[in-house]
Amino acid sequence: MAERIRAKSHAPAIAPREESGQRPERLGVVLDAGPAVHQSAGLARYTESLASALWQHCRDTIDLSLFYNRHSDHQPPASLAAIPARALPMRQHPWRLGVLACQLLRAPYVERRLATGGIYHATEHLLPWMARPSVMTVHDLIFERFPQHHTVANRAFLRVAMPLFVRRADAIISVSRHTKQDILDLYGTPSQKVVVVGEGIENHFSPADEEEIQRVQDQYAIGRPYLLMVGTLEPRKNHALAFEALARLKAEGWPHCLVVAGGRGWLFDTVKSDVELLGLADDVIFTGRVPEEDLPPLYSGADCFLMPSLYEGFGIPVLEAMACGAPVVCSRASSLPEVAGDAALYIESLTADALAAQVREVLSNPETARQMRDDGLRQAARFCWRSAALETAEVYKAVVGGIR
Repeated sequence: MAERIRAKSHAPAIAPREESGQRPERLGVVLDAGPAVHQSAGLARYTESLASALWQHCRDTIDLSLFYNRHSDHQPPASLAAIPARALPMRQHPWRLGVLACQLLRAPYVERRLATGGIYHATEHLLPWMARPSVMTVHDLIFERFPQHHTVANRAFLRVAMPLFVRRADAIISVSRHTKQDILDLYGTPSQKVVVVGEGIENHFSPADEEEIQRVQDQYAIGRPYLLMVGTLEPRKNHALAFEALARLKAEGWPHCLVVAGGRGWLFDTVKSDVELLGLADDVIFTGRVPEEDLPPLYSGADCFLMPSLYEGFGIPVLEAMACGAPVVCSRASSLPEVAGDAALYIESLTADALAAQVREVLSNPETARQMRDDGLRQAARFCWRSAALETAEVYKAVVGGIR
């Protein structure tokens, strides 16, 4: 089994509290909820799940409030409705540029609009200048490793902003060991400043019953056995490789289609033309973004889940698929081996032949598929948001204790 991502030993040492018989004073934490309010992919899930777990499991030590820029009519998700929140009415692009300007000028523009005291946690790659201690979560450095997969404007912004944000934060939370190593290598950050806290998985990701599986298959017009990909449609997810592998499997007579679930992302204008060029127009089903309640039965009904990504900061769909009992075939890129452990089949080379061969192993060998389902359930059970929240709270306390 792969080494667990949790890395408490990397956190700054925290002296034990003396037993006083009194409840310790709660630490005020302002958490940037912007991704959960305005986005729908990995950063949104991280932010919503972490905030919810902090609120549920750490309220004896953490006084949590939320902050976000209100550039639309969006509101925090229902799961966060009970948490006190403040909003700043600013459009998205002025907000991003304003955050950078705050840091460059050391201006307390955002600071003045927050609840007083405590600590600020930036959950995406936007850290305003703060007089209070600050923590920033770094999910990935794709714009550095695969710059061609970002727009020119976004790449230019991040190349100026990220080194500054990383330097100014009092602590960095990295969601994987791989991302931590990228931070150390690219920015020369002291290792002790970066704490690895892996993500978790929600309890509702579990094997669905046959009725629910049939419901989603009917809803998305999936009338035959299927392979599945879940995630934002963008080049680094490597859908093109999956299409080529599917074409090879279809040529061998396999009846499967490929279901592609996810919203449209960066630079993905050619995906449907790729499908048509391979003669797969009737064999690839694009569902668009799938509601949360449909994901577990969609995973559960898949004969195999594919993730041939070029780079993942964490790779939460791998865990979701495993938790729902789907065998996983993925690349060895970046953090994926940390997440999937020994429960997945890996592509040893990023070629269509290699991907098709591993999928064929799953489809043609019921015993292999059964073992992968069992191993995947055990692997996914190692990750939970309660643990992530408790370890994040320890980072907060270590930062404040180190500054006092």
